[in-house]
Amino acid sequence: MHIFHITTRRQWQAAQPNGRYFPSPAEGFVHCSRADQVLAVAERFYKGQSGLVLLVIDPQRLTSELKWEAPSDESASATGPFPHVYGPINLEAVVRVLDFEADADGNFSLPPLA
Repeated sequence: MHIFHITTRRQWQAAQPNGRYFPSPAEGFVHCSRADQVLAVAERFYKGQSGLVLLVIDPQRLTSELKWEAPSDESASATGPFPHVYGPINLEAVVRVLDFEADADGNFSLPPLA
Protein backbone atom coordinates (compact mmCIF):
# COMPACT_ATOMS: atom_id res chain seq x y z
CA MET A 1 0.00 0.00 0.00
CA HIS A 2 1.42 3.35 -1.04
CA ILE A 3 1.22 6.60 0.90
CA PHE A 4 1.00 10.06 -0.65
CA HIS A 5 2.37 13.54 -0.10
CA ILE A 6 1.27 16.77 -1.78
CA THR A 7 3.98 19.31 -2.53
CA THR A 8 4.95 21.89 -5.11
CA ARG A 9 6.87 20.92 -8.19
CA ARG A 10 9.48 23.49 -7.13
CA GLN A 11 10.04 21.83 -3.73
CA TRP A 12 10.26 18.41 -5.36
CA GLN A 13 12.80 19.63 -7.92
CA ALA A 14 14.86 21.29 -5.18
CA ALA A 15 15.12 17.93 -3.40
CA GLN A 16 16.71 16.17 -6.39
CA PRO A 17 20.35 17.26 -5.85
CA ASN A 18 20.12 16.36 -2.15
CA GLY A 19 18.79 12.85 -2.72
CA ARG A 20 16.11 13.46 -0.11
CA TYR A 21 12.95 15.46 0.40
CA PHE A 22 12.32 17.16 3.73
CA PRO A 23 10.12 20.27 3.41
CA SER A 24 9.99 21.32 7.06
CA PRO A 25 12.74 19.81 9.23
CA ALA A 26 11.67 22.02 12.13
CA GLU A 27 8.43 20.06 12.37
CA GLY A 28 10.34 16.78 12.51
CA PHE A 29 8.15 14.80 10.12
CA VAL A 30 6.56 14.87 6.68
CA HIS A 31 2.76 14.80 6.58
CA CYS A 32 1.47 12.07 4.26
CA SER A 33 -1.93 10.58 3.50
CA ARG A 34 -3.62 7.39 2.49
CA ALA A 35 -5.25 7.48 -0.97
CA ASP A 36 -8.68 8.03 0.59
CA GLN A 37 -7.39 11.05 2.54
CA VAL A 38 -5.63 12.93 -0.29
CA LEU A 39 -8.59 14.93 -1.59
CA ALA A 40 -9.68 16.14 1.84
CA VAL A 41 -6.11 17.25 2.59
CA ALA A 42 -5.87 19.03 -0.78
CA GLU A 43 -9.16 20.85 -0.25
CA ARG A 44 -8.21 21.93 3.24
CA PHE A 45 -4.57 22.92 2.84
CA TYR A 46 -3.91 23.51 -0.88
CA LYS A 47 -7.06 25.26 -2.16
CA GLY A 48 -6.13 27.93 -4.70
CA GLN A 49 -2.56 26.73 -5.15
CA SER A 50 -1.08 25.62 -8.45
CA GLY A 51 2.12 23.89 -9.50
CA LEU A 52 1.38 20.92 -7.23
CA VAL A 53 2.51 17.32 -7.55
CA LEU A 54 1.48 14.19 -5.70
CA LEU A 55 4.33 11.98 -4.52
CA VAL A 56 3.51 8.27 -4.50
CA ILE A 57 5.66 6.70 -1.79
CA ASP A 58 6.45 3.04 -1.16
CA PRO A 59 6.68 2.78 2.65
CA GLN A 60 8.89 -0.30 2.41
CA ARG A 61 11.59 1.74 0.66
CA LEU A 62 11.68 4.51 3.28
CA THR A 63 14.87 4.91 5.27
CA SER A 64 13.14 7.19 7.82
CA GLU A 65 10.62 5.94 10.35
CA LEU A 66 6.94 5.82 9.38
CA LYS A 67 4.34 6.30 12.12
CA TRP A 68 0.56 6.18 11.84
CA GLU A 69 -0.91 8.92 14.00
CA ALA A 70 -4.31 10.38 14.73
CA PRO A 71 -4.92 13.86 13.34
CA SER A 72 -4.48 16.70 15.80
CA ASP A 73 -7.69 18.34 14.58
CA GLU A 74 -10.88 16.75 15.93
CA SER A 75 -12.79 17.56 12.74
CA ALA A 76 -10.42 15.28 10.80
CA SER A 77 -10.53 12.44 13.32
CA ALA A 78 -13.16 10.53 11.32
CA THR A 79 -10.61 9.95 8.56
CA GLY A 80 -8.48 7.75 10.79
CA PRO A 81 -4.72 7.86 11.31
CA PHE A 82 -2.37 9.63 8.94
CA PRO A 83 1.07 8.36 7.91
CA HIS A 84 3.89 10.62 9.09
CA VAL A 85 7.48 10.12 7.95
CA TYR A 86 9.86 11.07 10.75
CA GLY A 87 12.83 12.40 8.86
CA PRO A 88 13.57 12.98 5.20
CA ILE A 89 12.00 10.96 2.43
CA ASN A 90 14.76 9.30 0.43
CA LEU A 91 14.11 9.74 -3.29
CA GLU A 92 14.24 5.98 -3.92
CA ALA A 93 11.03 5.64 -1.89
CA VAL A 94 9.13 7.89 -4.31
CA VAL A 95 7.88 5.54 -7.02
CA ARG A 96 5.83 8.08 -9.00
CA VAL A 97 5.33 11.83 -9.21
CA LEU A 98 1.92 12.84 -10.53
CA ASP A 99 0.71 16.26 -11.63
CA PHE A 100 -1.90 17.40 -9.12
CA GLU A 101 -3.73 20.49 -10.29
CA ALA A 102 -7.18 21.73 -9.38
CA ASP A 103 -9.77 22.16 -12.11
CA ALA A 104 -11.14 25.55 -13.25
CA ASP A 105 -13.52 25.58 -10.27
CA GLY A 106 -10.66 24.99 -7.82
CA ASN A 107 -11.61 21.36 -7.09
CA PHE A 108 -9.09 18.56 -6.94
CA SER A 109 -9.56 15.07 -8.29
CA LEU A 110 -7.34 12.10 -7.68
CA PRO A 111 -5.20 11.23 -10.70
CA PRO A 112 -5.00 7.58 -11.78
CA LEU A 113 -2.79 5.90 -9.18
CA ALA A 114 -2.07 2.63 -11.00
